[in-house]
Parts: sequence; structure tokens; C-alpha cells
Amino acid sequence: MSKSGKMALIFGGFVTAVAAAFYPIFFHPLMHKDDYREVQKINRTGINQADVQPVGVKIWSDPFKPASK
Repeated sequence: MSKSGKMALIFGGFVTAVAAAFYPIFFHPLMHKDDYREVQKINRTGINQADVQPVGVKIWSDPFKPASK
């Protein structure tokens, strides 16, 4: 195999590895928003946000809520 062919395989392998790493971190949650909303709803039940947040830190909100204009 020529030198340029090996370089193309190495580069292609690197791109594939990066894409495989980003899928579960970024693309899966982006495509399954409803599942993640349900999980957060279950996980956050019974938690008083003001009790768990340190003083001076903004209380967490729904990350999926559209920004108000």
C-alpha cells in the first residue's frame, strides 16, 4: 500500500473514532429529548432546588425549555 493510502486510512480511522465518541455524548441525547426529559423528571422529584444549591448560584432550570425572547 502506498504512503498516501496509509495516511488516508489513519485519518479515516481517526475521524471514525471521534464520530463514535461524539455519538453517545451529543447526538443520542439530541435525538431522544423526550426520554431525557422523563428521566430528569423522575430524578428531580422530591428535590427542593433551593436546599441543594450553594448560596449565590442560580437555581437549575429545564435545559430543554426554549429561551424566552
